[in-house]
Amino acid sequence: MKKIKTPSLAIALIPIIAMVTFLFTGIFVFEADAHIPLLLSAVVAAIIAIYLGHTWREIEKGIINAVTLAMQALLILMVIGTIIGTWLAGGIVPTMIYYGLDILSPAYFLPAAAVICSIVAIASGNAWTAAGTIGIAIMGIGAGLGVNLAMVAGAVISGCYFGDKISPLSETTNMSPGITGVELFDHIRHMLYTTIPALVISVVIYFFMGLSFKGKGAGIDEITALQSKLSDIFIISPWLLLVPIVVLTLIAMKTPALPGLVIGSILGGIVAITVQGVAIGEILAIMVYGFEMDTGNEVLDNLLNNGGTEAMMYTVSLVMIAMSFGGILEVSGVLEALVNNLLKLAKSTGSLITTTVITCITANVIACDQYLSILLPGRMYIKAYRKRRLHPKNLSRTLEDAGTMTSPLVPWNTCGAFMTATLGVSTFQYAPYALLCLISPLMAILYGFTGFKITKLSQEEIDRLDAEERALKGTAEKELARTSQAF
Repeated sequence: MKKIKTPSLAIALIPIIAMVTFLFTGIFVFEADAHIPLLLSAVVAAIIAIYLGHTWREIEKGIINAVTLAMQALLILMVIGTIIGTWLAGGIVPTMIYYGLDILSPAYFLPAAAVICSIVAIASGNAWTAAGTIGIAIMGIGAGLGVNLAMVAGAVISGCYFGDKISPLSETTNMSPGITGVELFDHIRHMLYTTIPALVISVVIYFFMGLSFKGKGAGIDEITALQSKLSDIFIISPWLLLVPIVVLTLIAMKTPALPGLVIGSILGGIVAITVQGVAIGEILAIMVYGFEMDTGNEVLDNLLNNGGTEAMMYTVSLVMIAMSFGGILEVSGVLEALVNNLLKLAKSTGSLITTTVITCITANVIACDQYLSILLPGRMYIKAYRKRRLHPKNLSRTLEDAGTMTSPLVPWNTCGAFMTATLGVSTFQYAPYALLCLISPLMAILYGFTGFKITKLSQEEIDRLDAEERALKGTAEKELARTSQAF
């Protein structure tokens, strides 16, 4: 029997260095997406695994185990695509945006900008969508008011990432619990303990920063024009807000994520048919391909043309490749070697969470992608949290506090590059004012050292998680055996 070698730190770093090299070259030199560079990284990881003595069957088993762990998140992502489409067609998202714009007041421009972007990001489930639509409009208004555009960009980004972080429609909000084995709504509720205080602190600071702009009122016509255009296209009514209220109620009642979101999608379709007059066949197409409309307004076009399961396939494929890469690293012992070296720094719950935060930020810097800053640390630390009897929702929350929130602060990260290109302000200029993004990882560390709202696992929960893990591995082995027989 061939002896399995334990990877040294030097060997373990080879696939990581390869990943950084491939991603940097692919994204910044060839302007490619992260998929193929990450796939090439998986190839290098597989070669290392074979060198260490693992068979292809063992490597394939590791891939299937890892992808299986993300399957719930992938299914939810596809359902979210249908929700976004039906809620747009039904006028639900436009209604939320319409009333959200009423909050804007020139006297309190910066805190209002953060709140408005939060509402739009919660409605759309995407920070990029919010920044690329309402964010652009707010930047224009800020310029008209004579507000420091770096401050405006910071407030916009804080609002966008708050909404992105807590929206059940967000990809990252689904990824974090998906790879750590936490229910989506449990994850969201647990995040509120760090995210709400961080937002309140940010808004208060924006309030005092913005007092010097009190009394200036230029640019409000831009907001009025957007509201007028929305009311021309859709029937806008507060009654439409009942649909998201129903979904929020289901969240509060601890309804499982998939059934709750499917109900939200169906309700959106019913509203689109009965209120907005959309044909049934068109709704079915929208659920697959997304909502499309040419309004003649570039900001609205960017906001409204969204949704559908097809729109989620980019993320679904990226997650599958990333989880495959992580699965190979895990089965080869590379992850364990890296984690063991990093965990030498973690002597307590606080230091473990701090180490997780640092790893997420490092992943944002070297891997250049927000998704990888969640996916890789999530797989790396899940066993360490279990060993310390920490509930996995502590890990999923920290992944978002540090991974999601710091991604726009890195100029060469996909998020930082997008925000700079979209808002017209460099990352280094707006970073000091993206307060929520700066405060969130600090909140995670503070909670870790104080023990505040750090949930422990009971023995019953540990036994249940162990049983689920054994069942999951058994399913993966059966699937692998079935696949092998087929070939």
